[in-house]
Amino acid sequence: MIKINLLPHREAKRKQRKNAYFAMLVLSAVIGLVTVLLVGAFFANGIANQTTRNNFITAENTRLDGEIKEVATLKQEIDALKARQQAVEDLQSDRNQPVYLMDELVKQVPEGVYLNSLKQEGQRVALNGYAQSNERVSELLRNLGNNSAWLERPDLIEIRSAVIGTGRDSKHVFAFTVNVGIKRPSDKDAKDAAATPKNAAAVVAGTGAPAATLK
Repeated sequence: MIKINLLPHREAKRKQRKNAYFAMLVLSAVIGLVTVLLVGAFFANGIANQTTRNNFITAENTRLDGEIKEVATLKQEIDALKARQQAVEDLQSDRNQPVYLMDELVKQVPEGVYLNSLKQEGQRVALNGYAQSNERVSELLRNLGNNSAWLERPDLIEIRSAVIGTGRDSKHVFAFTVNVGIKRPSDKDAKDAAATPKNAAAVVAGTGAPAATLK
């Protein structure tokens, strides 16, 4: 006798497998979604932390830039105060420069040289005059460059033949222009302090030349 099972067990198993498949899909989707949310939250937290650090660094840089500007402003103010102080000191020390200049010219102008004008611009003095010969001008330059305690770095700007006087009183001379520097008392004191006793004695000995005019 043949037995036939009429129960739809195959359909039941197929339905069971289908339900299990959909359950696995749903579970996988839920797990994937949770994973994505967790990873997203992790990166979002990292980005937020980095943004906070960047904002902090930006704020600190802005604060430091402000402090640097304040320091630069203070430095400019200090430099300006030093410049004004130096200007006042220079004015005080330059008050006696005409006296030193005239005294040195009396000492250093050799015989046979006549000065008819001088003009000071800053620390340079332009001397205009006449000399009996080129040698007299050379001697003047040597005196101003080597023997003077207050004058330095003489430069011969111009020398030319000229005639002064008229008629029998006319003379052939050499007109010259010499540019020479004049020291400030502070510069002179610094140079004297650095000089040896031998050099200082030579400077003192070299300032005794008498002044003279053309004859």
